[in-house]
Amino acid sequence: MKPYVTIAISALMSLSLHAADPVMSDDFSGEKLSSNWAAAKGAWTIEDGKLKGAELASDKHAAVLTWKAPHTNSKVSFSFQLAGADQFHLSFNHPKGHLYRVVVTSDDASIRTDKDKKDPASKPETLDRKKGDFGGGKTHTLTCETKGDTVTVSFDNGVTLSGTHPSLTKPKTGFRFIIKGESVLFDDFAIAALK
Repeated sequence: MKPYVTIAISALMSLSLHAADPVMSDDFSGEKLSSNWAAAKGAWTIEDGKLKGAELASDKHAAVLTWKAPHTNSKVSFSFQLAGADQFHLSFNHPKGHLYRVVVTSDDASIRTDKDKKDPASKPETLDRKKGDFGGGKTHTLTCETKGDTVTVSFDNGVTLSGTHPSLTKPKTGFRFIIKGESVLFDDFAIAALK
């Protein structure tokens, strides 16, 4: 990321997050992932200043990478490009399991709660879904803000999502990228905790 881009992102987030903790970010300019990231599944590399993630058939599981940052309310933004993958998720866990996620495919985006694996009656619930063009090898930006029981998501192509659910108030363990398919490219990752 160019210096002026870093400054612009920091300035934008500072303006919109009046009572936020300091912004943490990663522009993937190093040769390897920083220690803030933890890879559980898949192949995760830095190529040409971008994070590249891909599912591995041998894992028999989607690729998973976590930025470790416990929080309750937060704002996260990053750029992404579907580069062969069917979809990716921006996923949030609570200390005892899965919580909710933003799902992006080539032609839509949604906010969905996760099934509670300890409750057989629990089912995922779609809080919002909108059509949108996210394919074609184009780079897009995503901003996700979670505050209290509400999550709002906006994209640079004008698509916006919003959902409310009581479970969203739980403490979260970090920010997770999940990839199903070939690969996704990410850049300009930035987070801030909201009061």
